[in-house]
Amino acid sequence: MRANADRKKGLNMDDKMKNAIWRGLFHDPDKLIRGIIYLNIGMFALSLFLNTKLIGISFNPFASLAPDSKSLLILGATGTYPIDKLHRWWSLLSANYLHGGILHILFNMIAFSQIATAVAREYGRHRFLIIYSLGGIAGFYISYLACVHFTIGASAAVCSLLGALLYYGWSRGGEYGNLVFKQVGGWILSLFIFGFLWPGINNWGHGGGILSGAILGLLMGYSERKPENSLHRYFALSLTIATLMILAWAVITGIFFRLTQ
Repeated sequence: MRANADRKKGLNMDDKMKNAIWRGLFHDPDKLIRGIIYLNIGMFALSLFLNTKLIGISFNPFASLAPDSKSLLILGATGTYPIDKLHRWWSLLSANYLHGGILHILFNMIAFSQIATAVAREYGRHRFLIIYSLGGIAGFYISYLACVHFTIGASAAVCSLLGALLYYGWSRGGEYGNLVFKQVGGWILSLFIFGFLWPGINNWGHGGGILSGAILGLLMGYSERKPENSLHRYFALSLTIATLMILAWAVITGIFFRLTQ
């Protein structure tokens, strides 16, 4: 009986630890969104530190605060070159946290902070993280299939959030749903117009992110019709662990490479 009591006590402690992890990671959607933003900023700062060229020699701050291709490559940029030549399939995830300049990360994080709040509210914080992570991976995979040579940025993942909101507005209907659908549709149209006018934009990644976000929204549902369940929670936690492990590997190998040059 003593052994059974100890076993039950141990199980209760495990449950408390798991609940503490859930609360710490996913209890507050705003903290989760800020955590993703801080992670992007941290990776951007590191990419500048790993630059193989001098930083700050230009009078243009936007030209100076831009990592070179080598530092982005060692930290996990994706595309046909990193995947086919270096076999870095994990870069489909890591590339979502890398940016090519101060304006690049600034625009992406402003858009992310606005759109992420709406997705977390309508889908729940766990499904929000699943859409963001898997949508970014899928967007970059589609751009890989389209033979995009080298690409980075959070925009594929941000576009997946747009795709999820687009599906939500269409599916929900009514005055509010139609308003969401029209507003998000206008954002998407503007995004593609800008993408075709501005050189270097990965339209394949944007389109792939929007499509994958809409599909994920359809498959998982949103809060008004289907509450989040334990599968969503465990999948979100698994994606969080995988993301942190991949980025940690990229950081360690990147610093090692920089110090040995």
